[in-house]
Amino acid sequence: MDWQIVDEDRELFERELETFVPSRLFDGHAHLFERRQFLAEQPALVKSSPDSVGLDAYQAFMNQMLPRRRISGLFFPFPVAGLDTLGANEFLISQVHSDLNSRGLMIVQPGMDPEFIRETARRKGIVGLKCYHCYSSERPTFEAEIPSYLPEEQVRVAHEEGLTIMLHMVKRRGMADPSNQEVIRLWAKRYPDARLILAHAARGFNPHHTIQGIGALRGLRNIWCDTSEVTESGGFEAIVRTLGVDRLLYGSDFPVTCMRGRCVALGDSFFWLSPENADLHAAYTEIRPTLVGLESLRALKLAALNLGLTDSQLEAIFFSNAAELFALKKH
Repeated sequence: MDWQIVDEDRELFERELETFVPSRLFDGHAHLFERRQFLAEQPALVKSSPDSVGLDAYQAFMNQMLPRRRISGLFFPFPVAGLDTLGANEFLISQVHSDLNSRGLMIVQPGMDPEFIRETARRKGIVGLKCYHCYSSERPTFEAEIPSYLPEEQVRVAHEEGLTIMLHMVKRRGMADPSNQEVIRLWAKRYPDARLILAHAARGFNPHHTIQGIGALRGLRNIWCDTSEVTESGGFEAIVRTLGVDRLLYGSDFPVTCMRGRCVALGDSFFWLSPENADLHAAYTEIRPTLVGLESLRALKLAALNLGLTDSQLEAIFFSNAAELFALKKH
């Protein structure tokens, strides 16, 4: 059922989200790719994907999931070990340049020459960098320190060039981890012209981690967070209360948005519930999971209700904040 939209999904959108989602969106977290870029094992979502997932494929899916909306976005390759990085970056660049209101990030690895990154960003019109823990030499990579997959010299280039860094931090407690807090705060202060986006509500899959840790970043004006893939509302609420509504960006994490299920806090961690990894049978009803993209929007709607956000504040999360960050056309 991945990559498909069925009647139940459409009905859920019309019932719960049609009046919530504004008419214009900037998706601050989405991946474009070709299957041939994956030189090692392909992720499950890639195995079931079309051969080429470019801007047209993205728009086709999102226009079905969120009908009657104008959508542009911030795109980058799908980071996995064994990726053809150069090919993935070239494909990404070729796609985003076809939409004046979309932007692209290049995949970077720790060993990349900072001057190569600088020159590529200038020549190709790239607005920033996407690092990822799978390129760390530390094991297991899910416990990697940030500098092991985002070296400081790359942050320095981002500062000097005014680039954005999409940072998916790891470690067991995410934003609540003291070393993550220390590195992010230090670099945000040392390199104020590098713009940091903390992916997934500052890794708020367990919202308690974001709630406990986000205060360490209070007052830093070169940090944003996106909503991508998160299906619980607490992290969104903590970000808005602590950093401000102008620090939160809507993101889908396409193509993860095409999956069915949701992520739930469980103890001091989190667990992805899906038809593939959980027995979703229940005596009291038939359980039919919807798309992760819709579950994340439901969580954002709940956060908005709890926070009492106005229509203009919602428009900021869905578009205006990104418009300021990336100099988008507003009309």
